[in-house]
Amino acid sequence: MNRPTSLLQLFLAFTRLALQGFGGVLAVAQRELVERLGWLTKEEFVETLAIAQVLPGPNVVNLSMMIGDRFFGLRGAVVALAGMLSAPAVIVLGLAMIYGQLAQHPMAVNALRGMGAVSAGLILATGIKLLPALKTSPLGRPLALGLAAAAFVLIALLRWPLFQVLALLGGTGMLVAWWRLR
Repeated sequence: MNRPTSLLQLFLAFTRLALQGFGGVLAVAQRELVERLGWLTKEEFVETLAIAQVLPGPNVVNLSMMIGDRFFGLRGAVVALAGMLSAPAVIVLGLAMIYGQLAQHPMAVNALRGMGAVSAGLILATGIKLLPALKTSPLGRPLALGLAAAAFVLIALLRWPLFQVLALLGGTGMLVAWWRLR
C-alpha cells in the first residue's frame, strides 16, 4: 500500500480531490484514495467512511482529517482539511457573488437542479462500486443492504429525522457487528 511522502503531497491530493468532485466529492474520494493513489484499500475506505459518517460535519471532510491523521498525525489532519476547504471556499465565494446577479434567471436555477441530480448519481455509483467490500464486513452483505434499504424507507418515504434513523439503524448495525466480532 502506498502512502503520501510529504505534507505538500497530502495537501495537493486533497485539493485536487475537492476540485474534481465539487458538490459530489465522495465518489471522487474513493477513486482517488483507493484506485489512483492506493493510500487505502476498499475495505479501509469503507471502514473510515463509516466512522466519518457518524461524526458531525461533512463526511468527506471528516474522511480527509482521518486520513491526514493516519499518515502525519495532527499536522496531517490540518493539512488535509486545508486541502479540502481552501480552493472550494474561494470558488463558493466567487460563485455566490455571481449567483447574486443571476438568481432570477430560470437557466441558472435549472442548472443547479441538474447539478443536484448529478451529485445523487455519483453517490449511488460510489455505493454500488463499494458493494464488494461488504464481503468482509461483520454485518455481511444481506444485513448491510437491508439496513440501507430501511434507511431509504425511513428517510425518503416516511420522512423520519436523520438523527432518529442514525440512532436506530446505526445502533442496530453496531450492536450486530459487535456481537458477531466478539
